[in-house]
Amino acid sequence: MTGRDALRAAVGAGVAALERELTALSHRLHASPETAWEEEKAARWTASLLDDLGYAVTPGVCELPTAFAATVGSGPLHVALCAEYDALPGLGHACGHNIIAASAVGAAAGLAKVADDLGLTVTVLGTPAEEGGGGKILMLERGAFEGVDVAMMVHPGPVDVAEAEPFAVAHLNVRYTGRAAHAAAYPEQGRNAADAFTVAQVGIGLLRQQLPQTTRVHGLVTRGGEAPNAIPERTEGRWYVRAGSLEELEKVQGRVEACFRAGALASGCALEIEPESPPYSEFRNDAELAALYRRNAESLGRRFAAPGDPAARMNRASTDMGNVSRVVRALHPYIGIDSLPAVNHQREFAAACATPAADAALLVGAQALALTAADLAVGNLAAANAAGDATARDTP
Repeated sequence: MTGRDALRAAVGAGVAALERELTALSHRLHASPETAWEEEKAARWTASLLDDLGYAVTPGVCELPTAFAATVGSGPLHVALCAEYDALPGLGHACGHNIIAASAVGAAAGLAKVADDLGLTVTVLGTPAEEGGGGKILMLERGAFEGVDVAMMVHPGPVDVAEAEPFAVAHLNVRYTGRAAHAAAYPEQGRNAADAFTVAQVGIGLLRQQLPQTTRVHGLVTRGGEAPNAIPERTEGRWYVRAGSLEELEKVQGRVEACFRAGALASGCALEIEPESPPYSEFRNDAELAALYRRNAESLGRRFAAPGDPAARMNRASTDMGNVSRVVRALHPYIGIDSLPAVNHQREFAAACATPAADAALLVGAQALALTAADLAVGNLAAANAAGDATARDTP
């Protein structure tokens, strides 16, 4: 057995040894979904398993109660594994973050005993609030990724895709304030905050024809009024604006916000627009990481979707991992869980995230991530040794 074969065997054995615990964690998270910033049990359960693996766990990092950092090894190449675990409001784990968290722990298990031999420092970051809250952006701003060379994670989807191509996105809270009045007796005394949204949505609908094809605008009214016989005094909504890049997003967002201002002007209502989080960036793929991951995943029996496959479009979904990719080398592939025709953000997909196919995918995803980190470390060591030999030869 070659050195590389022995290494792959050790990594695989590390993941396999924790198979029961990893699937149990995934199912436990799936059965107890917690939404953005509320992932108290998820963070605790995930960190506890890492503690059992010998990782040094620090809870509540970056002044975020449901974030954590867990580290093992002291090598010069620092790899961060990102564990997402927030669920969707009303839909539970319909984006499979239970699988993401379990895969990150599995990759950590594969690397735990070989990290120092490979010259690795491995940190698992518990990253809350990916679904609109921008947890990774706050952690990035507060130093969680400082000193990290590579950040990686694997995301479930209908099929396997090696590279992420997400939209940049702005998450907006929109509020109109008008004046209540009896809708039959004194309608002229009211200022209809529901009408303001109607005007804004008509404007956005008409605007779509003039927007670039790389944009998306969508949202919903979360509060539409209190009673049918009262002019709505206050309405609220959540809206997302997506574009191919942060630069394009800034231009499109300005035009969308003009539609909301038109609603305020037409109805005589006051308007407030507040961001839910900083904008999410497009993702900058690292070609070497993507190629290493694909090679490792294929060696484990995975097959990647053909270019243009409609089922592969989950890789366009926005993620705060995009902001991380602007600062460090990053990897964000997708692993299929045999869910079709169900796709992400559907109740049927949530059900598919706790099946034998999903369990198998999380184990393969964990192993592929760990092997990718190991391959990168081996290449790093080889380059360092070659540089040392060259220096020795050049020294008189």
